[in-house]
Amino acid sequence: MLYYKITLMSIRNWRRQAQQVIMSCMPKIITANKKAKFDYEVIETYEAGVVLTGPEVKSIKLGHISIKDSFATIKAGEIFLTNSYVSPYQQASNVNQEPNRSRKLLLKKSEIQKLVGKMQAERLTLIPTAVLLERGMVKVELALGKGRKQFDKREAIKKREQKREIEKSIKERGR
Repeated sequence: MLYYKITLMSIRNWRRQAQQVIMSCMPKIITANKKAKFDYEVIETYEAGVVLTGPEVKSIKLGHISIKDSFATIKAGEIFLTNSYVSPYQQASNVNQEPNRSRKLLLKKSEIQKLVGKMQAERLTLIPTAVLLERGMVKVELALGKGRKQFDKREAIKKREQKREIEKSIKERGR
């Protein structure tokens, strides 16, 4: 009987530990740029690392970052995140960087060449859609997208409202 209780407890602990390991490996979304998916037609997404200083990482982990009006630029074969705002970390006031500075994104050379080719050929834009925390590292999800016209945005709004109405009617029928 005692052996049965011990094995049962070890199984429960094992499940809890396995769940913690799974949760630590999954990326945590710190912030998302919802307007980017509305303003641009997303064609492809990439995940890139970001070169940051220590206080910037701590500030981002606390959720003090804004990518609302930011975009990615290509300079000399490297990609930079421009116009993103990372608020200064309070406890490291003497080491803080400029909040709106450009930050280098880390991608493989082949991925950068693909992006440059697609951007020039099809007149596409690189937009950050989310900032993620994956295994303790800050990453940016970049979307390769084409700007939508005003009438395209109206169509998107109509489709979204129709979808909501359909879901609402299905819920009411189920009651």
